[in-house]
Amino acid sequence: MDGNILSQWRIPTDISDEGSHIVPNISKSILDRMAKEDFTVDDFAGIGMGTPGSVDNDAGEVNEAFNLNWRTIQPVREQIQQELGLPFVIENDANSAALGEFWKGAGSEADNVVFVTLGTGVGGGVIADGHLIHGVNGGGGEIGHITVKPNGFLCTCGKRGCLERYASATGVVNVALDMANQFHGNSQLKDQIDNGQSISSKTVFFLADHGDILANQVVNEVCKYLGLALSHVGNTLNPENIIIGGGVSNAGNTLLQLTTKYFQDNAFPAVRDSTKIKLAQLGNDAGVIGAASLALQFKNSMNA
Repeated sequence: MDGNILSQWRIPTDISDEGSHIVPNISKSILDRMAKEDFTVDDFAGIGMGTPGSVDNDAGEVNEAFNLNWRTIQPVREQIQQELGLPFVIENDANSAALGEFWKGAGSEADNVVFVTLGTGVGGGVIADGHLIHGVNGGGGEIGHITVKPNGFLCTCGKRGCLERYASATGVVNVALDMANQFHGNSQLKDQIDNGQSISSKTVFFLADHGDILANQVVNEVCKYLGLALSHVGNTLNPENIIIGGGVSNAGNTLLQLTTKYFQDNAFPAVRDSTKIKLAQLGNDAGVIGAASLALQFKNSMNA
């Protein structure tokens, strides 16, 4: 009950047939692991799950998780509980990761934490006075859709200029391709783009760390937008920590230092002096640990 991972494994995600195999495969995998390690249902407090998409926490349903090929409402709780007979709690994956960092990671000594994950997209989770904020329609923590450049790049949400189009892994590439068109100096990044080579956010940060002029300009632009967005979050919520996770955060201090600079440039003085920008500590385990905390919270609420 103290947040340590005792056993960990992966299974492929089968999104065929409108994702209808995903939940049965999860249930079967858990049952197989329980049998292999000689566990019974009585050994567990419950099951917590983090998922992409829009989540109805009360109903235990997921709607429109397009990368899972879920285009209709998925009664996940009903299916899992039928198969496993355990209490089940479900949450958006970014919120699960936020709970993980809050419980056992970079925010573990704070009551007010905002988590932002920079992956294929940009997600977020807000914890205020120890409680996860969902908002009236589940839209709380959608940091990726803060507008950082009016009339900027078109986002998948239909708006223009969302942070997600500039600071996600895909966004870093967007910025690099756009800036390369206007760049006329010597740059390995420019050469790769002009030669039609595939680039990634990892490529951009690696070249920036090794002195590439264009790559450094791209990183500066990305961190400018990220720091601006986080200053809006800080000015609104004034959390103790804003924690940056996800694959792009692997850039480490290169990302952190510039983002902190632009955050401080745009934050209200009282916020600037009290809210700290930090890198996540748990990596890919954040969502797992956060989902476990959901199950534990549910058990404790039932016993209260």
